[in-house]
Amino acid sequence: MMAEPLVSVLVTAYNRERYLGASLESVLAQRFGDFELIVVDDCSSDGTLDLAHEWASRDERVRVHANPVNRGHYPNRNHAATPARAPLMKYHDSDDVMYPHCLETMVPPMLEEPVAAFGLSSGSTWPGGPCPMQLTPRMCYQREFLGSGLFSCGASGAIFRSDWFRDQGGFVDHGAASDYVFWLTACRRAHALLLPADLFWYRTHAGQELRSETAARNYAAASRLVWRALNDADCPLSELERLQARRNVMGKFAVSIGRELRARRYRLAWIRWSGGPSVIEWLRYFRPPRRTVQAGTPLDGDGEYLVNVAHRTTGASGTRADVDPPVPLESLTR
Repeated sequence: MMAEPLVSVLVTAYNRERYLGASLESVLAQRFGDFELIVVDDCSSDGTLDLAHEWASRDERVRVHANPVNRGHYPNRNHAATPARAPLMKYHDSDDVMYPHCLETMVPPMLEEPVAAFGLSSGSTWPGGPCPMQLTPRMCYQREFLGSGLFSCGASGAIFRSDWFRDQGGFVDHGAASDYVFWLTACRRAHALLLPADLFWYRTHAGQELRSETAARNYAAASRLVWRALNDADCPLSELERLQARRNVMGKFAVSIGRELRARRYRLAWIRWSGGPSVIEWLRYFRPPRRTVQAGTPLDGDGEYLVNVAHRTTGASGTRADVDPPVPLESLTR
């Protein structure tokens, strides 16, 4: 039995025989070697499971689990977290390729910033300042709703504290939109650590769930949860920020609904419309959206980037303090 590793890399797979070998090989080639690799097959009908066992026979860090019944994408992600032994968990999609520096880029900042519940990396650089950059819940919401966005990061771009993730109950199943809904909920109360970009290759192909009509419906349905989140009592934005966030979200709703109508996807347009803002809210909040790249960035009173903001904004308990650096809103609310 191996000693307890520092990171559990979780690969969930369903009919990925064509891509799984390259995916697992990229994990095993990491320059950071203190990890276990858990592959959970979700009743594949091709040779995925046999291929996973073949890789396990080559490297003792690989452990394979086969589901007796098909769980589905995000329920299987949650299930994969159960046998993970490490204090950190990193999801890796079975059709992606992890660059050799991925884990060595993600793990040390997470160890140095214990307040952060999870770290996020994307395919492009996070604007506003250098990484790693720790964000309070308020800054997470500022970045998503007043700035350049945050919640579109997929699960494979994240690294989690294992106990925290399990305490949250994992992902709630909203189909392809499950990761977005997870960030929408988690970032209301947890600190996030933004990490350097371009740590893995995100493969695009015809068999992806994101390309399906079901995925489009999942995201359309999730849009109503966004509006509710901005109206919830625990929304971390100030009242002025929340006002502009509603305007920005409503502008995005209008663009999405218009796009669906022009494409004659009337069902998707109706899903986006229903459960969202009321007619009165449309009249009240519909204004041109305004965003700034500085939103959600730790800045001082002079607009300069703050280094090690986590130590200035949290107490020993790791709870959110009332000293979040301000975001310049003059350009947003004029």
